[in-house]
Amino acid sequence: MIKIAWHPIYAHPLPEGHRFPMLKYELIPEQLLHEGTIEQENLFSPLPVSEENILLTHDKGYWEQLKNLTLPLKEQRRIGFPLNAQLIERELRITQGTIDGTRFAQQNGIAFNAAGGTHHAGSNWGEGFCLLNDQAISANYLLNNRLAYRILIIDLDVHQGNGTAEIFKNEDRVFTFSMHGDKNFPFRKEISNLDVPLDDNLQDEEYLNLLEINLKKAFEKSQPDFIFYLSGVDVLATDKLGKLGLTKQGCKERDRMVLQTCKTKNIPVQVSMGGGYSTEIKDIVDAHCNTYRLAFDLFN
Repeated sequence: MIKIAWHPIYAHPLPEGHRFPMLKYELIPEQLLHEGTIEQENLFSPLPVSEENILLTHDKGYWEQLKNLTLPLKEQRRIGFPLNAQLIERELRITQGTIDGTRFAQQNGIAFNAAGGTHHAGSNWGEGFCLLNDQAISANYLLNNRLAYRILIIDLDVHQGNGTAEIFKNEDRVFTFSMHGDKNFPFRKEISNLDVPLDDNLQDEEYLNLLEINLKKAFEKSQPDFIFYLSGVDVLATDKLGKLGLTKQGCKERDRMVLQTCKTKNIPVQVSMGGGYSTEIKDIVDAHCNTYRLAFDLFN
């Protein structure tokens, strides 16, 4: 059975000005349940991640400042909102949801986190609404427990996975692949194992051609036994922050290419949602739900 990490705290409202993007975390599971793509038993509620697992990836000093809500205001501004205890708990549960998802993926081929994709968090910083890097922590969990030996992280959010690239810059067992807007945030990029910078307003056909070429290259170079996929839908032309020109059908085909490759090669994949900031919430929810619909068609 395909399992999906979800907890009510995922939809915890952010400070004024940031609440709209949080609606999707409530609406995505509601839509999937309503249309019959999933049943209640597909959902599981993660506990908070342990400090031991956090410290496999993040510096202790940074984690202590998060935990104690003592992160300097300058660093909080870099994250994008002031810290509070509920936001920290939210991040802890999201991260454990991704760790749990790795084990479910190894059993069932694929697993989801209805949030996550916090790829701007580096080893000792938070940025761009990201506090802890859920997929990086989970990759280190797998390596530390000898549950995987060669990991590929496929990041197709419109923003470069700069935190993920920094965390694994000296780790040969993790291959980081990021296709992202060249002129988009973060404006100071890190170096992934494979970076594919994209021009503004890129359309479906050219995007998918680039993905086909570079997805093949990433698999050949990494030879993975586990995959993380960050499936942000901020690549849509309707996205307020994305600057690309993909249609929902193009975004769906992107997901199909990634998930079909994982299925064909029989490599387990954990999927985190990443960004999505279209003007209409229905466009965000539908594009994210397409990722689940595809997975349930392919893996069930």
